[in-house]
Amino acid sequence: MRRFAVALVLVLPLVAAAQGRDDIVLATTTSVRDAGLLQHLLPRFERLSGTRVRVLAVGSGQAMALGRRGEADVLILHDPQGEEDFVAEGYGVEREALMHSHFVLLGPPSDPAAIRQAATAAAALASIASSRALFLSRGDRSGTHVKERGLWRAAGVEPDPAWHWESGQGMSATLQIADELGAYTIADIGSYVTHKSPLALEIFIEDDPALFNPYHILVANPERFAWVNVEAARALSRFLRSPEIQQAIGEFGRGEYGRGRPLFVPDDAGDLNRQRSSAPIR
Repeated sequence: MRRFAVALVLVLPLVAAAQGRDDIVLATTTSVRDAGLLQHLLPRFERLSGTRVRVLAVGSGQAMALGRRGEADVLILHDPQGEEDFVAEGYGVEREALMHSHFVLLGPPSDPAAIRQAATAAAALASIASSRALFLSRGDRSGTHVKERGLWRAAGVEPDPAWHWESGQGMSATLQIADELGAYTIADIGSYVTHKSPLALEIFIEDDPALFNPYHILVANPERFAWVNVEAARALSRFLRSPEIQQAIGEFGRGEYGRGRPLFVPDDAGDLNRQRSSAPIR
């Protein structure tokens, strides 16, 4: 109760300004929604503010497309360069670090590209390319897809459509298809842990700094979109970055999903590289 009171004091000024508004639209990545984090946190905000949050869970690219049309009040994204462009183009303001996780390189237990002993994601991808083992990409302009393309560039590989296939689907469907095909793929750790049963896919690479996965929260620019519920959007941003809620983010998933390791590491200190999770999830 004491922690909740602290959060109340921190967000009350903005929440008070948001009172009387019917709702806000949150455009967010599917990984945040699918892991159950929003279902865990948003009811607290709705009770506190009286503002209903309508969640549109899509890839980061699609979320920014919604933002560019003024169809979202606030966004949670994990595409740093895309986010910077979004703000520079005048569509978003107040971009703040929220939390981070990491990506994992997954594949079938048979490991046809022999990447099990690879030291880095780049080395593993180079082995996949040289062996022409099947790799399944989301191919959907999501933050995961953007990360994957960057990793191929770091590996010095131009993927060949003969072995690099695209699902055009979200993370859940992509994991299922990769499992059925016996293909390698890349996923955020939250999506993998959420959907790992009954998949046979295994984690081969995860403790590589190149797989770092930061999430930011952005408010739609009210000067561009006069209809944006900016005060409620700011209230939600402040709420999610408050000490009590940051602690809740760090505790989420340690049991049922994370087996002692959080799915998301809070970034309340603002230093994206200082807080890192440790033991692998298997």
